[in-house]
Amino acid sequence: MGNSSELIQEKKESNKIESKDKFKNLKSNYILKKLFNHLLKNKSLDIIKYNNNIKNRMNISIKDYKECSEKYSSIEIEIKPVKNKYGKFIIRKENENYYHIYFNNNKKEIKRNYLYEKENVAKLKIILDYKVKSFEGLFEDCKCIEYIYFTKFKRNNINNMGSMFYGCSSLKELNLSNFKTDNVINMGFMFCNCSSLKELNLSNFNTNNATDMEYMFYGCSSLKALNLSNFNTNNVTNMNYMFYNCYSLKELNIPNFNTNNVYNMRYMFSKCSMQLQNKIKDQYKNIKEEAFDKYETCIIH
Repeated sequence: MGNSSELIQEKKESNKIESKDKFKNLKSNYILKKLFNHLLKNKSLDIIKYNNNIKNRMNISIKDYKECSEKYSSIEIEIKPVKNKYGKFIIRKENENYYHIYFNNNKKEIKRNYLYEKENVAKLKIILDYKVKSFEGLFEDCKCIEYIYFTKFKRNNINNMGSMFYGCSSLKELNLSNFKTDNVINMGFMFCNCSSLKELNLSNFNTNNATDMEYMFYGCSSLKALNLSNFNTNNVTNMNYMFYNCYSLKELNIPNFNTNNVYNMRYMFSKCSMQLQNKIKDQYKNIKEEAFDKYETCIIH
């Protein structure tokens, strides 16, 4: 432990870190290093960004900072509930590693990590901190959300997105343009019963590590077209009921679907239009017969 004069000096120097503009006034590299470690520990590295003074004095490279920033950055989600419809639109997490910033109809901003069931909410922003590594069931059965947009998503350590939007039956718009799925293993039930979604852009999805896609688009009955040309399914083992009851689907682009390791693809395209099923049969010979509807011959006496 340092002597009293060192502690006094440390306190003086620490008081200078209220804004990034005051970093240049810090005299002690020791204090600067301690400050950096404090920021790292508390996951608030955004305060230093690419400050040249900090980089030069502490030998922090942009690469090092970027990695730290992505590892500990928050994920921000903006959602809008269906107008005049109350119900559940609170994310399901057992811990408190998130909080809400939301606006009522009077445009008053309120910040809490809980919401009352019938609060009058016009717009809601959810902040997920670095401790959240799984999105399993994140919006499960949130039936009164009509819009979800992941506005900030730098981290790629999320490994589970199973049932993420399961049962979001009022969801009409889902913006996943900032999404990162590099390390996701489980995508099962991800969009299951999102029956109001008419469009879904998954062009930035990285599925290299995914092993489970069962029920992924089950019951997406309003989707008319789906382009999955970027999907890598080399490691997927389960496609059970994947597109079941997507009866509005007319165009399905799956040119890179590798089903060599898939042990279960039962009813994968069942309840889709027969036109789509026949098209898939003709184009993709590697998909087993169990993936399609079976009709027994009707004998009339």
